[in-house]
Amino acid sequence: MDGVVMDVSRGSETRLRFLEAITDSALRELDLDKLFEVLLTKVRDLLAVDTVTALLTDLGGTQLVARATVGLEEEVFQGVRVALGTGFAGRVAQLREPVQISHVDESTVVNPLLWKRGLHALLGVPMIAEDDLVGVLHIGSTTDRRFTDDEVDLLQLVADRLAVGVYAHRSRSERAAAAVLQNSLLPSRLPTTEGWGMAARYVPGADSGVGGDWYDVFQLPGNRTGLVIGDVVGSGLAAAIVMGRLRSALRAYALEFEDPATVLGRLDRKAAHFEHHSMATVAYAVIHTDTGRMDLALAGHLPPVLAVPGDQARFVETTVDPPIGYRLAVTGRHRTSVDLPPGALVALYTDGLVERRDEDLDERLELLRQSVVPTAPELACARIMANLVGDHPATDDIALLTVRHTPLLPSDAAAGFR
Repeated sequence: MDGVVMDVSRGSETRLRFLEAITDSALRELDLDKLFEVLLTKVRDLLAVDTVTALLTDLGGTQLVARATVGLEEEVFQGVRVALGTGFAGRVAQLREPVQISHVDESTVVNPLLWKRGLHALLGVPMIAEDDLVGVLHIGSTTDRRFTDDEVDLLQLVADRLAVGVYAHRSRSERAAAAVLQNSLLPSRLPTTEGWGMAARYVPGADSGVGGDWYDVFQLPGNRTGLVIGDVVGSGLAAAIVMGRLRSALRAYALEFEDPATVLGRLDRKAAHFEHHSMATVAYAVIHTDTGRMDLALAGHLPPVLAVPGDQARFVETTVDPPIGYRLAVTGRHRTSVDLPPGALVALYTDGLVERRDEDLDERLELLRQSVVPTAPELACARIMANLVGDHPATDDIALLTVRHTPLLPSDAAAGFR
């Protein structure tokens, strides 16, 4: 009886130490590396095990990568990876529940370092935060051992605490990386072409943060200028990465093919093959700066607004083909040609400019149409943003690009410049 009381007392003391370890306010001041070091060392000492290892999911969510360890440093040094559903850690991740084994060899684990270390028993628990699997935490013993239910619960407490730290760290890191990537890919300076003016805006969404919206302007051979505006479905770093790939691919295809519809067709083929389960809307236009003609192709994107002096602004009448990607395998995309006479202004935009919760989209589009006037591009951008955004932050990203065929001054006309 005394032995039972002693075991209960010892278990209560261990639980108390675990609770103290994971609720210590000092942990909030630690960076992720130090947090792993402190908590993994605590687990090893309090549970009297030989190894403690944390593996985190990769960006694609299909593999676990060794991130931190005590007692099995080779895993991190060698960049061990385990596919979800395979081996011991992969099984824990797939089931999202604790798993323990009492036989460690190639028949139960995929990482040879585990049995080479002489481990006889393993216990692993999932690391989950906000219902997202962020990794697996496992402990190992070189002696034959059966981990108790109480030990499983204690390890899960630590895994939960680490998961919160990993999730917060990733959220901050991904937001920062996405912002850097987005800013690096947006044009730092719009090209200057005689007789043409341009201005642009990009505003990240208040709810989604930086995402996959982008605009691009580039000069092409033969007195041509390429205009792109697009929106990758989703937000965050993953969307920004896809956006960067699409942007680079479109630029490459734009040098090979003159027809915007052909360019978007090639881009669609590339995205469907390489960017699995991603989708984007894209508007691509080519302005022939010597003649004032604009060739346009749309892939699931809202049509531009065209304002010509003396006429009401209108949406360009064109065929809207399906979006880019997601294995749609679209053939026969369409091109529309419109004239941009001197003084005309065209506005390209992403849906974040016009879409608002609990507001009618048609009414918002009409407001946009009325807001586009054939004035200086910078003034046009300012007017559009003031009328469509005002003092209410948009929930989604906004990208806006205005291009104007600059009218001739009277002095230019008199001098024969036409």
